[in-house]
Amino acid sequence: MKPFLDENFLLQSKTAERLFHDFAKGMPIIDYHNHLIPDQMSKDINFENITQAWLYGDHYKWRAMRTNGIDEAYCTGNKSDFEKFEKWATTVPYTVRNPLYHWTHLELQRYFEINELLDSNTAQHIYSECTEKLQSKEYSVRNLVRKMNVKVVCTTDDPLDSLEYHQQLKKDGFDILVLPAFRPDKAMNADDCNALNNYIDKLERITDSSAADFESYLKALKKRHDYFAANGCSVSDHGLERIYAEEYTDQEISLIYKKMRAKQWLNPEEVLKFKSAMLFNFALWDHEKGWVQQFHLGALRNNNSRLLKKLGPDTGWDSIGDFSQARALSKFLCRLDLENRLTKTILYNLNPADNELMATMIGNFNDGSVAGKIQWGSGWWFLDQKDGMRKQLNTLSNMGLISRFIGMLTDSRSFLSFPRHEYFRRILCNLFAEDIERGELPNDINHIGGIIQDICFKNAKDYFNFKTL
Repeated sequence: MKPFLDENFLLQSKTAERLFHDFAKGMPIIDYHNHLIPDQMSKDINFENITQAWLYGDHYKWRAMRTNGIDEAYCTGNKSDFEKFEKWATTVPYTVRNPLYHWTHLELQRYFEINELLDSNTAQHIYSECTEKLQSKEYSVRNLVRKMNVKVVCTTDDPLDSLEYHQQLKKDGFDILVLPAFRPDKAMNADDCNALNNYIDKLERITDSSAADFESYLKALKKRHDYFAANGCSVSDHGLERIYAEEYTDQEISLIYKKMRAKQWLNPEEVLKFKSAMLFNFALWDHEKGWVQQFHLGALRNNNSRLLKKLGPDTGWDSIGDFSQARALSKFLCRLDLENRLTKTILYNLNPADNELMATMIGNFNDGSVAGKIQWGSGWWFLDQKDGMRKQLNTLSNMGLISRFIGMLTDSRSFLSFPRHEYFRRILCNLFAEDIERGELPNDINHIGGIIQDICFKNAKDYFNFKTL
């Protein structure tokens, strides 16, 4: 019987152990998509306790606690930080076979050198030990990132963000590259005309320009795109139910925009056309600058309207959606390709039913100009777990080139989430080792180890042009 979470965790053979320890373990991390807060890095804060570092904003944990019968007061409510931690500790033993169980104990080990299991009996001791360490300079947020050998962090930022904290980090000479990513979802959200009008009003103030018509709206947004580029941004990101690729004319979009600015209700067809026009223009700007565009597709968000109203978005009420993806995605990419304006693109799906769809779609637009130009991203959100990762890796291997894959990211709001890269790397090494052990791959450890290092770090370094690393 193998011990739990020892140095060979998830590694089921000597071959897997060698691949991980000799090739994967020491590779630096490029975390090219996450939701870390630049303000906290800029100020290099120390969290007051482990609850603030671990449970604030973590809807993964909140969903588990609610499922375990924990009252909302201990998730997003007004209970004390220790009381919230204690309720999480009582929940952890019930998360067995959920990735939260592995992540929780990996993070305790890697950051705090705590090898005990977290439960109601160890809660007080672990809370005290972690909280004490978090008070020291060694555990400031910048040092938490350094501790995991991270070299690049790409945050997720609205076009109207000032980027002042990214600028401060650069001015400070922070040794880890912290770059913004352009996330313009709110700028195309015609489902809510009031919110979009408010957004446009704010854009006008920030850019000191008019957005009276659609053309001027695009010009004002393009100023923000240029501003992000001037501040080191080379990545965009979109969180969408599906790609929007409706047929439209410029005249139609101008009239739709005018109607929306007049605060008139848009019908569903008008909403889709507006979103399609916006998405296409964003893609043109990304190509113009040589950026990488990312599309996170398939989340059915804000399902619980009662608790959404009470607690707001991103508090744990989202799930997998069953949207039709293939035809619009093909149409969108094809239109850009026909005009020779399709930039490097990463596609992420949330519905595992779309795995083979994504793995084959990327092959339609890999044109030989760049290795792995169109990528199918790692298992995302609900698929960011052992089974989801293995399925993604196997499907990509069968229908594409796993050797050109750009690997893992955290997609997290927590500074304690970087061991997810280790989790992925262990799964990756074990997968390759299984093939070697079965005689399905040659026992050429140096060659396979080199491919693993590429997937863990080098492919992303080349793909994003992080040449200074």
